[in-house]
Amino acid sequence: MKVLSVVGARPQFVKLAPIAHACARAGVEHVIVHTGQHYDPMLSDVFFQDLNIPAPDEHLGVGSGSHGHQTGAMLAAMDDVLLKHQPDWVLVYGDTNSTIAAALSAVKLHFPVAHLEAGLRSFNREMPEEHNRVLTDHCADLLLSPTEVGAQHLAAEGLKDRTVVVGDVMTDVLFATRDAVKDKPSPITEELGFQPGEYSLATIHRPANTDSKEQLEAVLDSLGQVDHPVVIVAHPRLVAKAKEHGLTIERGNLHTHSPLAYPDLVAAAMHARGIITDSGGLQKEAFLLRVPTTTVRTETEWVETVNLGWNVLVGPGEELVAAAQRPRPADTEEAPYGDGHAADEVVRVLIERAVQK
Repeated sequence: MKVLSVVGARPQFVKLAPIAHACARAGVEHVIVHTGQHYDPMLSDVFFQDLNIPAPDEHLGVGSGSHGHQTGAMLAAMDDVLLKHQPDWVLVYGDTNSTIAAALSAVKLHFPVAHLEAGLRSFNREMPEEHNRVLTDHCADLLLSPTEVGAQHLAAEGLKDRTVVVGDVMTDVLFATRDAVKDKPSPITEELGFQPGEYSLATIHRPANTDSKEQLEAVLDSLGQVDHPVVIVAHPRLVAKAKEHGLTIERGNLHTHSPLAYPDLVAAAMHARGIITDSGGLQKEAFLLRVPTTTVRTETEWVETVNLGWNVLVGPGEELVAAAQRPRPADTEEAPYGDGHAADEVVRVLIERAVQK
């Protein structure tokens, strides 16, 4: 059996790692296509090295652009790639432009599509990611949901028969990375001198928080007012938007750090007193590491993190400052995202369903 994985952004590279390793264990031929959606080396190439992922078999080199131009360029390039490799499954990940472009190309050429991380919903139609994930779910042949909540969303949309709950592959790679770096110091401690448990780690990059000068300034001001050091990992989008708006990122208790390789990000998170983010994946990673999280958004796809008391949704201003300073919640043994063996289950289901075709 041949599985063709299509990835293009940092969260997808992380999810790809356990799938690549599970395919190797199962003797499944695995073709990796990198769309080039993220082209900064710290958000792309280095992940393949740090997570021990084979080099991509195909690199589309699409780069940046508007949603339409970027998605269209990927869609055009994917046709030739699929016809060349003739996969039994096209595996798409998450909710990026790479996801929807690969899914559309595959279904139009009649290659079976499996969507990893299916069923997540923010119910915010202003988010480009929400359209990508919903459209991908409705055109995919197999919906690999990480959680029971995701499966319930899919059932409500009439997609129950295509759905299998497999657990979350991010849990697989996070646990493996956590174990690998548990004895290593935080790069924030080493490079900025803040002690473990003294600082919060922040990431802000979504359009809703960066496209407007007023919104971005309000977020940065709030981070600077937190009563302990906040270290923001300066995503290229954040840096570009701050420059475009004429804003200085550092202010008050807010400090910057260049993008971190995934193992370093995990180490930095493990030693932080809290996480402040608008990322989807980091909310869940923080929960799995049992680090309290403040999410600068009005909704989350990972509702379990909120329901279990480890994540708070806020806007900029006093509520962000208060949430970032709140005490640690009560410990929980709940494991809504699986036991760290989701990738093997994904490959098992792909093999099983391929035989049935």
